[in-house]
Amino acid sequence: MTAPVAWDGPQGNVLPVVTAPATVLSTVGDEVDPADPAVVQLAADLVATMRVSPGCVGLAATQVGVGAQIFAVDVTGHPKAATTHGTFVLCNAKIIEASRWKAGREGCMSVPDLTGDVKRAGRIVVSAALPGSGEPVEITTDAFEARALQHEIDHCAGKLFLDRVAGAHAIYQRKVYL
Repeated sequence: MTAPVAWDGPQGNVLPVVTAPATVLSTVGDEVDPADPAVVQLAADLVATMRVSPGCVGLAATQVGVGAQIFAVDVTGHPKAATTHGTFVLCNAKIIEASRWKAGREGCMSVPDLTGDVKRAGRIVVSAALPGSGEPVEITTDAFEARALQHEIDHCAGKLFLDRVAGAHAIYQRKVYL
């Protein structure tokens, strides 16, 4: 297995992002055929939508209204990122190792008004397939990129970060900086 390759697929279309309580956000996404041209186009659309969304470091298919296990991530340049693999898209991702658990603040484009403290693994190993080739990959990452991957894998499983907070005391109004 290899590390992910930077996204070099087709140009995508910017799609509207759905917000809670949209039903698709609480639905487990279907596994996808990474070689399906519709999946490759969805991958491109996720990257395009993520790139035009300020502060966005990841976007799952469920967030654009598609019940599928595919997501894009790019934490490049984020101040909390230690390890970065650039822009990549994964299909049918599964966490196969997780360690170094720690709480951290998360936000989400599908829950635009809130943030919350979520306990996540600080080091993970994920297995998945690349869209287009279907090539199996195994990614080892840590810190903020690990958090972003877990957040997007949760979306594919029909979970929001709000499902993982310890309680109401760990949910906050999002700060808006003008």
